[in-house]
This record gives sequence, C-alpha cells and structure tokens, in this order.
Amino acid sequence: MPNAPIPPAPASRDRLTTAWVLSAVAVLAYVAAVLHRTSFGVAGLDASERFGISAGVLSSFTVLQILVYAGLQIPVGILVDRFGPRTTIVIGALLMAGGQALLAFAPDVGWAICARVLVGAGDATTFISVLGIVNGWFPPRHAPLATQLVAMLGQIGQILSAIPLVALLHGPGWTSAFTSVAAVGVVVAVLCLLVLRDPPVLAASRRAAAGSSGARPGLLTSLKAAWRLPGTRLGMWTHFTTQVAANAFALMWGFPYLVTAQGLAPATAGTLLTVFVIAAMAAGPVLGHVLGPRPALRVRAAVVIVLVLAANWTVVLLLPGKSPLWLLVLLTVTTAVGGPASMIGMDHARDHNPPERHGVAAGIVNGGGFFAAVCAILAMGLILDFASPTNAFTPTAFRLAWLALYPIWLIGLVNIARSARTTRFAQVPHPRYP
Repeated sequence: MPNAPIPPAPASRDRLTTAWVLSAVAVLAYVAAVLHRTSFGVAGLDASERFGISAGVLSSFTVLQILVYAGLQIPVGILVDRFGPRTTIVIGALLMAGGQALLAFAPDVGWAICARVLVGAGDATTFISVLGIVNGWFPPRHAPLATQLVAMLGQIGQILSAIPLVALLHGPGWTSAFTSVAAVGVVVAVLCLLVLRDPPVLAASRRAAAGSSGARPGLLTSLKAAWRLPGTRLGMWTHFTTQVAANAFALMWGFPYLVTAQGLAPATAGTLLTVFVIAAMAAGPVLGHVLGPRPALRVRAAVVIVLVLAANWTVVLLLPGKSPLWLLVLLTVTTAVGGPASMIGMDHARDHNPPERHGVAAGIVNGGGFFAAVCAILAMGLILDFASPTNAFTPTAFRLAWLALYPIWLIGLVNIARSARTTRFAQVPHPRYP
C-alpha cells in the first residue's frame, strides 16, 4: 500500500489560516489605496470644470502623485522595517483619507494639489507594507503566489473608482463623492488597527538586531546592505523594465492614444482599458504559481515578457495606418502582463534579504520601477508637446512619443543581465509540495 500523504500539523494549519485572515485585511487596505490612487483619473473632466484648469495642468496631478509615490518608497521601506507594516498601513490609510477629505472641500487648485500629495504619500506606504504582512505570515513556498494575488485583487480598487465613484460624481456631486472615499479610508484604518498584527519573524528580527548591538542598525546601514546584494538590484531592474509600459499606458497615455491616434470611439477605448485590467488580474496568479518556486526561471520569463511586449509595440508603431482591432487587443493584453510581471522583482528582493530588511529592499525595487514610469510619462509628454504644438495629438506625434519606452527597456534589460550574472538562486519549495 503506498504511503499516504502526511497532513500538516495543526499548528501549521492554524498559522496558515491566520496568514490568510490577516492578508485579507491587508489586501482590503491595498484595494482602498488603489481606489484613492485612481480616483482623480475618473474625475478629470469634473476637476477641470471645478477648478478651471487646462489639460496640461490636469496631467501634472498624475505626474506629481507618481513622483511623491516613487520618492517615498525607500524612506517608507525603512519605516516598515523600523516600526512594522501594521503601523505604516494605518498611517497611510489616514493620510489618504485626509487627502480625499481636503480634495472634497478644496476651494482652488492649490489646495487640490496638496490633497493629491497627501494621497500619493499615503499610497506610498501601503503596497510594500501589505507585502510585509503577506511575506511575513506566509511560508516562503506560498509567498510568491500570495504576492501576485495581492497585486491582482488590488485592481478591484480601480473598478470601484470607475463605477461607484463615477456614479457618485454624476449624482450627489464632487463633495459627496470624495467625502465618501475619505470615509472608506478611515474605516480601513480602524479595521487594520484592530485586526492586523506584525509578522512574528519580523518582530523577532528587530528585537534580535537591537539586542545584539544595543541599538537598531542605522537607516543608511540598512539601505546600503540591501543595495549591495545583487538580488536586490536584480529585483529593481526587473521592476524598472517590466512595468514601465503598463504604467504609461494605464495612468496617462493609453486612452488618448487609442482615441486620437488609433481612431477608436471612447467607449471602445474604455473597453480596451477594461480588458487591460482583466488581463493583469488573470496573469498575476499564473506567474506567481509557475515562477514562484523557480527563481532562476524568473529572470528568463521577465526578459521574454519584455521582448514580446517590445515586439508588439514595434509592429503597431511601424504600421503606416491604424492598427486592426485584434492587434490593439493583443497590444493591450501584452502591455497589461508587464504589471504582474514586475512582481518578480519583489520576489527577488524578498528571497535575497533577511526579514529585517524586507521593507527597505521592497522600497528600492518599487521606487526604481515607478521612477521609470515617471521618466516615460514625462518624456512622452515633452515629445507630444514638441511634435504637436497645437495640442492636437496626431498619430505621428504619438508614434514618436511611444519611442521613449525603448531606451528604458534597453537600460533595464542590460542591467537585468548584469545583475543576474552575480545573483545566486536557491530553489524554493513548490506551493503544493512541502
């Protein structure tokens, strides 16, 4: 008679249950953060009328928010390692709630900008803090898949901003809509304060580090230690390279490109953006399940995804006229896959750093990726202004603007190859098999 599989010990089952419960609450915080992040995008026309601002000033809101988000990643990572992810999640939720409340009653564009800075700062604390909860409570063999599930479920926040928030904007109005979003942030903060707990391994690591030296390691010491590891740099360059097109497409230039350069109706372009969200949500768990236990395969997968993505964009940009709809659907799907593929960078950072440096390592990775997004969005805006001085974005102008992605891809791929050569990979147990 073949040996029957040995069931896990009750303690292991209890810990896994606790991990899922705490992760569910943390994911709820991330869903709320994505709702806050994308709320201004769906309110663009309303904001233009309310504050009397041009499209150029309106687009600067998004760039400023991303700059704040990217610039705070490393400081937030240090804070996560120092004070724990539970504290930073609560602080972030309150900051975003305060920003949305300020936006609800902002009398002019200056106060509105301050409000979005607060939202960007709160948003910056959330994702890597949520990863701190997930990676700390789940065993290593489950963490990659759990990380992808976090990123996937966070997209629900974008759906909430596109449907209920739009309904509130076009119903009760601006103040009621953003007051409601602020209330969501307060509720999430209270829930996280009451339910979340820092992972035992992280708390133990902080106590051990403080006890062994009499004081916690300095901020720069933690940052330098994480940066010296090739695995951290590999994670940053992976994130830098894989998600830049997805962010440029989803956060700023995708909809205008599809409407003005490809001649799609706004409803059709909106449907393609919905396809973008669905494709990203579907790809995440697949990548986490396949690549999570195979660290060496992650590098090749990231490179292949970027090359396929670049090839697809090359075909679309080289076509003399408008692309057929099937090709634009394929372009949307392949661009969307770059978003969950960037989570491979987080896997590298987690695998190559001790628990007490997971926060700062994740901050390096996430900050590098969003720095690439800022560079791409700003470069594309400058090219569009140069090629279309009358603000009538032509197909030729957009064709030139999307070329800004290629140097970023090239820089990223070269540095992925360099970092991978000096990174040593250890096999991670498969989620199904201990």
